[in-house]
Amino acid sequence: MSQNIENIRNVAIIAHVDHGKTTLVDQLLRQSGIFRSNQEVQERVMDSGDIERERGITILSKNTAVNYGDTKINIIDTPGHADFGGEVERVLKMVDGVVLVVDAFEGPMPQTKFVLRKALELNHPVVVCVNKVDRPEARPDEVVDEVLELFMELDANEDQLDSPFVFASARGGYASEDANAREGDMKPLFEAIINHIPAPTGDVHAPAQALISTIDYSEYLGRIGIGKIENGVLRVNDEVVVLNMHNAETQKKVRITKLYEFQGLQRVEVKEASVGNIVALSGIENIMIGDTICSPEKPEPLPFVKISEPTLAMNFSVNDSPFAGQEGKYVTSRQIRDRLFKELNTDVSLRVEDTDNLDSVKVSGRGELHLSILIETLRREGYEFQVSKPEVLFREINGKKCEPMEAVTIDVPEEFVGNVIEKLGSRKGEMTNMYPAKGGYTRLEFSIPARGLIGYRSEFMTDTKGNGIMNSLFDGYEPYKGDIVTRSQGSLVAFESGEAITYGLYNAQERGDLFIGAGTKVYEGMVVGRNARADDMDINVCKKKQLTNTRASGSDDALKLTPHITMSLEQCMEFISDDELLEVTPQNLRMRKKILDNTQRRKAKNRANS
Repeated sequence: MSQNIENIRNVAIIAHVDHGKTTLVDQLLRQSGIFRSNQEVQERVMDSGDIERERGITILSKNTAVNYGDTKINIIDTPGHADFGGEVERVLKMVDGVVLVVDAFEGPMPQTKFVLRKALELNHPVVVCVNKVDRPEARPDEVVDEVLELFMELDANEDQLDSPFVFASARGGYASEDANAREGDMKPLFEAIINHIPAPTGDVHAPAQALISTIDYSEYLGRIGIGKIENGVLRVNDEVVVLNMHNAETQKKVRITKLYEFQGLQRVEVKEASVGNIVALSGIENIMIGDTICSPEKPEPLPFVKISEPTLAMNFSVNDSPFAGQEGKYVTSRQIRDRLFKELNTDVSLRVEDTDNLDSVKVSGRGELHLSILIETLRREGYEFQVSKPEVLFREINGKKCEPMEAVTIDVPEEFVGNVIEKLGSRKGEMTNMYPAKGGYTRLEFSIPARGLIGYRSEFMTDTKGNGIMNSLFDGYEPYKGDIVTRSQGSLVAFESGEAITYGLYNAQERGDLFIGAGTKVYEGMVVGRNARADDMDINVCKKKQLTNTRASGSDDALKLTPHITMSLEQCMEFISDDELLEVTPQNLRMRKKILDNTQRRKAKNRANS
């Protein structure tokens, strides 16, 4: 028989981006003896994807379990990014309490507030872990006050206000009830979890019920549903019914072929699992988040949070540029389409739809970050394709055109405040609050249309010389705010195909900022820079100097090129305009005009204006 329900704890680790959740889970795993003493273990072992490891962000929630004494603690590491907020909400349904991690210097941040509000709404008990106390500028006592203020602001009840505080350094591997301790182990945090977070509730003798809260995918097992058993016992080979609260009419009978519990980073196959445990099930076709697996004796669906709707869409299409097929491994529309539909197996906030054009697929996601990570994942897998400018998805509410809004919180040094207010004002941002923050910073809060933020992040880093911190959260729909002029500069467009030459680039750089250097292969219609003026300009970057008999020695050496700007994926997505596309290959990102031929482009423009 599975573990006694009294000896189980289900907790989620919640925090703002980069406050140390994943590193903390690493330490809990290490110190519970999950790894052998001689086992080589990489850091942030829970972030399994390359992009997660490079960017230092968690994208998908991860499940793990550790044993402390006789107690099994199921731990879920959740994403801290707003684009993956839907993931957090559902995960919280699986647990009976949370560990809130807060940076000992930064204190509570916008995302901390977002995830904590969700936890308090579900009446979850909270253990507060003030992390990074060994930072030289740490201020743990003030952070404790700030956390308590946040609890009060979010209408926490008496028990929640009495939450235990533990001070830790996940990197140093110790926790303590004393903010000044600088050694020890994670025992105080384990103790706080066991003493303060209750065991799961549920009736082991009732008919079985389990709610699927996340989906995993494996090439061998297909879709894997992960969820908590709310009542009863699930056994391999049992016949069960799959139901969904938002679609109660459809019921299907299936048999459980494989059942797993979590142990460390492994999924361990078990014959049966009882109430309170977090389990994974495979062998059920098309299992979805929100499905309830229940006994045929009492087929009742459990309620769940609806998955957040996408707010941005882009078209992914076959690369048809002159350089098509030279760098990618997968280039056909079928390969791209199949790969995008496969992504739906694990990413539930994504929508993929066919369009009228057979070579193009419409992909909708939760935000710029959500879509850029998908694009980056595909190009690393060897896919080559083109994407259009991201477009905001409008909705009609009570006969009015409405658009998604974002609540933005910005911390900047005082000298940059004016610039930020001016820039966001021009993007239809409305300032809702402004007050001094810690360390000479000012905190600004805005309500702004989601489309107003497209393209602003990189500009913001330049405007604040890298000193600003900006966070945004989806904030519902509001009536359309009017047109926004996003790009004040036109493109510099290559006039002919060939190789960029220093002489041609030298003449072109007087017109604006270049995105390419000498030796780069270009084609007609490719965007090679940003014009200083508002309109596009065709330039010849392949132009050679005319040779004459008389030439001064050394005059060619004097051509000095200004270093070109290397555009990141996000910057390219932000920069392209409606008549442009971004060509994505495993090796390069190239911006281009939809119509490459410059005569045809001019004709099309004249037709549009007439």
